[in-house]
Amino acid sequence: MSQAPITIGGVPIPSNAPFFLAVLGVHFAAGLTAVASGIVAMLSRKEPGRHPRFGTIYFWSLGVVFITMTALAAMRWAEDYYLFILGALSFSAAIVGRQVAPSRAGARVWVHVTAMGLSYILLLTAFYMDNGKNLPVWRSLPEFTYWLAPFLVGVPLIARVLLVHPLVQDERRRSRARAA
Repeated sequence: MSQAPITIGGVPIPSNAPFFLAVLGVHFAAGLTAVASGIVAMLSRKEPGRHPRFGTIYFWSLGVVFITMTALAAMRWAEDYYLFILGALSFSAAIVGRQVAPSRAGARVWVHVTAMGLSYILLLTAFYMDNGKNLPVWRSLPEFTYWLAPFLVGVPLIARVLLVHPLVQDERRRSRARAA
């Protein structure tokens, strides 16, 4: 792989090798799709239709992000191994969240919300770790912010959903009824 760096839209790209650029292009498109579809799934009513449709788009586009990220990290392992770890954790969390999604029984709603939320947080963390130094507002922040900010925003949102979402409340009521 040629290591001649180039700049596209003010963003430094570490290689001009055609294969690297092709994989990066697919990675970029899949990443945008994952971010957008994840937001739509999160903000949609949790019923048949929009939520599961966009959740499925999120899952499969995240799968493409993971595959392309694996290839990109392998080409530059010394620089990007941590992105592979974040991607593996993100996709693993999404797999767990997707496995429990069809059932609303027991603690599965809690697991689904937590796993999918964590998957999204890790996706954004990897993005900011790799690109934050090139983004207008983010580049003036210290590097630890790239690790911390997605968690500081995402974890309270997950906690809020676990405390107030109707599906979680329904499960809490059922659990209390079973215990009584």
